[in-house]
Amino acid sequence: MKLKGKRVAILVENLYQEHELWYPYYRMKEEGAEVTVVGPRTDTYTSKHGYPVRADRAAETVGAADFDAVVIPGGYAPDHMRRHRPMVRLVHDMVKGEKVVAAICHAGWMLASADVLSGREVTGFFAIKDDLVHAGARYVDEEVVRDGNLITSRMPDDLPAFCRTVIEALVEG
Repeated sequence: MKLKGKRVAILVENLYQEHELWYPYYRMKEEGAEVTVVGPRTDTYTSKHGYPVRADRAAETVGAADFDAVVIPGGYAPDHMRRHRPMVRLVHDMVKGEKVVAAICHAGWMLASADVLSGREVTGFFAIKDDLVHAGARYVDEEVVRDGNLITSRMPDDLPAFCRTVIEALVEG
């Protein structure tokens, strides 16, 4: 149990990508982390295919000091997440606090909205490459990119490398 004592937040909003939420959720738990699902409200959110998840906490009730890492799944959820200032603030504060921040697929939208991409090397789903570049990032097309405390991946097929890298970063931290 490599992550015993570590606290990981996983962000959620409607239209999340199922694999990109549940795979990290169970991998982090499997390694002993305390995992908290954080949404705009403590409510039930549905995935792109209607799979429900209930947020344990509302974003306005948590802060960067509450977690060692945050995982941001993709799908179209990040476009909804970034409309909630407390969710964006949490991501911004986690990056600035040098906590582990892991974003996959369209989750780069949250990084752009949190204004934390300037000068960083990242990847993401190819359709948001321009958004990442316009936010100041250097985009590379690789399954996982780690730039200090920031970890990014492109799609569900990248989840094994993504989760391995998140776990490694948490163990190092």
